[in-house]
Amino acid sequence: MRAVVCRSGELSVEELPTPQPGPGEVLLRVTRAGICGSDLHARLHCDDTAVVAADIGYDGFMRSDQSVVMGHEFTGEVVSYGPKCRKRWKPGTPVVSVPMVKHGDDPHLTGLSEHAPGAYADFVVVAEDMTMEVPEGLSVDQAALTEPMAVAHHAVRRSEISKRDVAVVIGCGPIGLAVIAMLKAAGVRTVVASDLSEGRRALAGAVGADVVVDPNVESPWQRAAEIGHYVTTAQGLFGAAFAGMRTLRRIPVVPWASMFRVADRLGATPKGAFVFECVGTPGMIEHVVSSAPFRSRIVVVGVCMEQDAFRPAMAINKELELRFVFAYDPAEFHQTLQMIAAGEVDVRPLITATVGLDGVPAAFDALGSAEHHAKVLIDPTSSVATL
Repeated sequence: MRAVVCRSGELSVEELPTPQPGPGEVLLRVTRAGICGSDLHARLHCDDTAVVAADIGYDGFMRSDQSVVMGHEFTGEVVSYGPKCRKRWKPGTPVVSVPMVKHGDDPHLTGLSEHAPGAYADFVVVAEDMTMEVPEGLSVDQAALTEPMAVAHHAVRRSEISKRDVAVVIGCGPIGLAVIAMLKAAGVRTVVASDLSEGRRALAGAVGADVVVDPNVESPWQRAAEIGHYVTTAQGLFGAAFAGMRTLRRIPVVPWASMFRVADRLGATPKGAFVFECVGTPGMIEHVVSSAPFRSRIVVVGVCMEQDAFRPAMAINKELELRFVFAYDPAEFHQTLQMIAAGEVDVRPLITATVGLDGVPAAFDALGSAEHHAKVLIDPTSSVATL
């Protein structure tokens, strides 16, 4: 089979043996695969992430001196089964799968490990227990976005945002756009999106952002503060405290603990925005920590694979909450597939190009700076080699 191999930061299209499914595994013919921002980062910075993964107990993450077939966002058709399978679907059935396989007791991340070749190829092996049939009528392009949309679905759920809160999405690349779409699917009334790229700002509006900001021209933080009446300075926080005490003076004498609960219900204590950091490059967490309104909840969705730093004293003084999110669980993956199939979230605006396997190296280079692209899909049967 043909496959795109990553080795020492370089991508090349090579002929490889067709993988054979092991116990409990299914061989799929890849119909679409997505190029993920994590793949762009892993191509150049996988060694740093491999060290982190090893420190938390997973020693199988890809390293630069290995030959790895990437691709963890995909859909395909059932070809054959390995031993000990239930053989739930007939050959040709379209399916998606959580990108993880197990060799003995060792799980591996499909497309991000040399032990689990991914879907930048004609064929890919998946775990039968992690595989789900694509609902009838759902296109291969839409089905291929199940995985990145599941990441966004998980991030929104973990944020615990309510419909009345204001969300600020920093970065409108593929994952930022997915987060915007999932926020609106969750019923969040106001989403402020910020990106330097005019093309990506247009895409943010297309997937549902209520306010779209060019940060070179206008502050997304100021817009969010105006909409949500958030505190953005220490002076404002102190003023809010005095205003809150004036409010409490009108309330009959109650115990201190009860008094503060009453203050929260009356809105006498400041509340911040819900911020989704979707860039994943060094310096972005510090930027968000320094800029976000007081008492904001910051959900870090972008995957920075390099060492980074921020000022803890800034986060402490502003009483910020940092939540780091990773992937999703199988139930969220399934929920996402059903949401896409039911039309609860429209992924079509995210898809901006399709290339063949020969076009993957050029697509990686272009996506590093392309302002008008979001999700580029790979069709292994296509001869398109340029965006």
